[in-house]
Amino acid sequence: MNFELKPLSLHEAATEKCDALLVLVPDSFKPGRDGFTALVGRAIKDGDAQTKAGKILSLYKPALAQASRVVIAGIGDGSAKQVRSGIAAALASVKSDQLKKLVLAFAGPARDASVRAAVSAVADGSYSYTTTKSKPEGRTLHAVLLTASNAPDLQAAFGRAVAVVRGVELAKEWGNRPANHATPSLLAKAAEALAAKHGKISCEVLGPKEVAKLGMGAFLAVAQGSDEPLRFIVLKYNGAAKAAAPTVLVGKGITFDSGGISIKPAAEMDEMKFDMCGAASVLGVFRSLAELKPAINVVGLIPSCENLLNGRAVKPGDVVTSMSGQTIEILNTDAEGRLVLCDALTYAERFKPRAVVDIATLTGACVVALGNVRSGLFSPDADLAKALSAAGEAAQDLCWQMPLDEEYGEGLKTSFADMANVAGRAGGAVSAAKYLQRFTAQYPWAHLDIAGTAWKSGASKGATGRPVGLLVEYLLAQAGA
Repeated sequence: MNFELKPLSLHEAATEKCDALLVLVPDSFKPGRDGFTALVGRAIKDGDAQTKAGKILSLYKPALAQASRVVIAGIGDGSAKQVRSGIAAALASVKSDQLKKLVLAFAGPARDASVRAAVSAVADGSYSYTTTKSKPEGRTLHAVLLTASNAPDLQAAFGRAVAVVRGVELAKEWGNRPANHATPSLLAKAAEALAAKHGKISCEVLGPKEVAKLGMGAFLAVAQGSDEPLRFIVLKYNGAAKAAAPTVLVGKGITFDSGGISIKPAAEMDEMKFDMCGAASVLGVFRSLAELKPAINVVGLIPSCENLLNGRAVKPGDVVTSMSGQTIEILNTDAEGRLVLCDALTYAERFKPRAVVDIATLTGACVVALGNVRSGLFSPDADLAKALSAAGEAAQDLCWQMPLDEEYGEGLKTSFADMANVAGRAGGAVSAAKYLQRFTAQYPWAHLDIAGTAWKSGASKGATGRPVGLLVEYLLAQAGA
């Protein structure tokens, strides 16, 4: 899908030939004297159209516009949230196989955040997964023109938004693929293809022998229950001087999670293909970086395997030794994400990072706490937590900081190892983060629990591509600083 931004008035936007014209009208709209702008003003004055976000009025082939269909959509105060609401409602009313070219016209000056929200909303509303369908009905929309009177001032925000969409859609693609079409080996090939296509990105893939040589006993323990070989993927984006410390992103890459011997209930177990959405988000971030080319160094680490159960599968009560040398009693094999992450977090030390952020669909407890609105944010570093929170707000990819009091880690004590991998149900998202914290003493660290935000269930089941937007915003802010 191609996006374009032009400095057009509402009258000029109405002369663009297209399948649908969405007119985005804020509360502050003041109609002009030309015919089309006056028509919009009369519709609002008569009460047929409203500026309240999400309210729409549809017109079919009006004489004053070149579009087959025109939708007057309210966007309230013009904020990013209300623009998304208005576009979602308008796009739903015109979505069809005939929709190939779309014009989004801001009825007045737009803000950076509003333009970014508009690009994201159109991409999200028109997205269609097709990879494993025999007769795919893919996205027909191939051209989107955004217009605003102050378009020249919005170019930077527009370019960033388009790049983020590219990354989000790559994350959606790999999140949505069934587990047999997204094995650790296939995920590694996707990372290698990304690096081959973009000059500033390099990729190294480690297999079971290399991982064993590194002493990643926790990661190996999870992988040993599957016939699919594990892959440890190391991506590097080099946009700054070689000596500049990188930011490291660690994405949980469990391509299917049965729970192992601590098996999950059968209902909705198919959704455990989404347990690699942390890994998918890292791929998505690198796709966006390739387009934006910021002056920063970034490393992406993806420990990827399946969590299945065979005669070799790890058992409750088994004790393994992590790469850090710390021993772990595995009381629950369904708490496998933290086992693969802890070895990747230790591996991250070699890069002497400025910060490390891990991203994982880690706990159902985080879903109970925050639902699907905000990702859980855990960090003992106040500056890092503040920067990630601010990035989430700017990107409309929200997170919420959770506590990390020492008392939450008490339940990880065990008589048989340095720690257990679970600490009971109460405060489960926090105790999981406390477990990870034990492997992060050498650098500023944050953990994003995206179990509630990485995918949607029900009729709209599918990956969301979160938190690509948040992470890209954070990295660009660091590059700017």
